[in-house]
Amino acid sequence: MERELISKKELLEQTGISYGQLYRWKRKQLIPEEWFIRKSVFTGQETFFPRDLILPRIDKILHLKDDVSLDELVGKLSPDLNDFTLSKGDCWKRNIVSEVVVRRFAGELPEQAVLSFQKILFLFMADKMLQTGEMSLEEGNLLISTLEKHFADFGDKGCEIVFIRKMGVSIFFLLGHAETVHFDHGVKQVLRLSAADCIEELRMRLA
Repeated sequence: MERELISKKELLEQTGISYGQLYRWKRKQLIPEEWFIRKSVFTGQETFFPRDLILPRIDKILHLKDDVSLDELVGKLSPDLNDFTLSKGDCWKRNIVSEVVVRRFAGELPEQAVLSFQKILFLFMADKMLQTGEMSLEEGNLLISTLEKHFADFGDKGCEIVFIRKMGVSIFFLLGHAETVHFDHGVKQVLRLSAADCIEELRMRLA
């Protein structure tokens, strides 16, 4: 799934921050390493960022940096969500995950059932893939099953969710960051989704 990117030059101009501030915040882990995306352009290599993630993050840093130290900011921007819970009904009432997805993939639970952050994340990922029109509800069952079985294996390292088809057969697998995968001629890569990006987007919706 292609995200809209913003170049480093455009980012600095739009936000008014300096090159030094940007990389200082990166060293302090206020801006995740994986948001710095190196791409080839006609002039050589250039750094880009996911527009929908970097702009709100920098806006929040600018608003908070005069009140707290950079070290304190890390905790404010990246709170531990492992203990976060939300009722099944509130997931769609707060427009975090669509009602269709919640009922389809958590339908066995009562509306007031409490969902863990990880369960909400899996529903959120399924929702994003379904909204592209490239994945069916039946394939969503396979996605959720794959996440439930293997997502925890990656721990804090993060992963990408890769959805492929071959001869009409749907396959999902999880891939560690910075890993390259090659497919044979008969494989179509349908979707590819970054778990880290989904976590950040979900974090902002829950804030």
